[in-house]
Amino acid sequence: MSQSELYVSLDIGSSSVKVLIGEMANKSLNVIGVGNVKSNGIKKGAIVDIDATVQSIKKAVDQAERMIGKSIHEVVLGIPANKAVLQPVKGIVAVNSENREITDDDLDRVLEAAQVMSIPPERELVNIIPEQYIVDHLGEIKDPRGMIGIRLEMDGTMVTTSKTILHNVLRCVERAGLEIRDIYVQPLAAGSYALTEDEKNHGTACIDIGGGSTSIAIFQEGHLTASSVIPVGGDHVTKDLSIILKTPTDQAEKIKLEHGHAFFEDASEDEVFEVPVIGSDSTEQYNQKYISEIIGVRLEELFELILDEFYRLGVQDLPGGVVLTGGMAKLDGLPELARNILQTRVRLFTPEFIGVREPQYTTAVGLIQYAYMEDVFYGRVGNGGAVSGTAKIEHQEVQQPKKQKQPKQNSESVVTKAKKMFDRFFE
Repeated sequence: MSQSELYVSLDIGSSSVKVLIGEMANKSLNVIGVGNVKSNGIKKGAIVDIDATVQSIKKAVDQAERMIGKSIHEVVLGIPANKAVLQPVKGIVAVNSENREITDDDLDRVLEAAQVMSIPPERELVNIIPEQYIVDHLGEIKDPRGMIGIRLEMDGTMVTTSKTILHNVLRCVERAGLEIRDIYVQPLAAGSYALTEDEKNHGTACIDIGGGSTSIAIFQEGHLTASSVIPVGGDHVTKDLSIILKTPTDQAEKIKLEHGHAFFEDASEDEVFEVPVIGSDSTEQYNQKYISEIIGVRLEELFELILDEFYRLGVQDLPGGVVLTGGMAKLDGLPELARNILQTRVRLFTPEFIGVREPQYTTAVGLIQYAYMEDVFYGRVGNGGAVSGTAKIEHQEVQQPKKQKQPKQNSESVVTKAKKMFDRFFE
């Protein structure tokens, strides 16, 4: 793994579209390009205007391209968890080779066998997440390749989503001139990156509070076990401030970021600031304590809805607590408010890479990390470096590494196959 691999992630959110260009070498990420623009055409995680969404994607891509002076052609796409359903699957195959040694081909076949179960016509496969492999009734195996056996089984989780939601996202990406390398559901990528191994094993909720919605990912025994989306986010707080303070929305957003505080008891009465009144030249004075009450009411409602979701998902105990991330997570006092309402341990997660040291980039970074770790597992890295191995970034259009990205291998992941199936949908 001496050569670096280039990955580009695309995170389409309700409030912003983020494009991240990362260089992976020896499991270490170096962010070399970032694009972040206000998103138009997306409400509560769903696309409501394809043309506006396409323009937002193009602007974010353009920003990232300018930072590195090269063109982006292929992305790792994050799919919103709206309408996502997780269900257990099992694949069983006989080991093919004469000497009964398990190979990449057997891994590929057992993943295909897990997809045999019927999927409703209105739903589409996004991911299959292997949880354990079983060789001749010996379980809890992470990688069975090289072992000797007769029968190989795989227990995993299938993630499906609404065909309408998924194909609208794919259509936007296609019209923005991009090809899709891999697709992952956003809470899977964000949670896999934000949580420690202990947190994933003990039982932890990763809560990503975005602009138009809040995603919940429950990890237990090392795997994603449940996911949900609540259509409430930071934009609702901004709207509340705009209405009550009688100020324009952009001013309300600025006040929220600069003076906002989520926990009323810790807010300051001495921090006073002026707020322009909509439709006039006058301003009003408020202190942080006052707007903290407005913000706190909405966020208390959000955390109450999260508790309701925990109950609906059958989550009774979270020994690992809660990890907060997403654009709203950087608001002062949010962890304290969450601890007060959720009555569990709460910590804030922020990526530690230069250029993306804000919680809003957790999903974008997670998409790159997750795609890379899958490529390492399936042996798809190091086959020609960044030009032919992963997300393609090149100076000249003469080269066509897309066609020779890598020979078709038995170790090809199921998500790549799913992506090709989606591509055929548009042909």
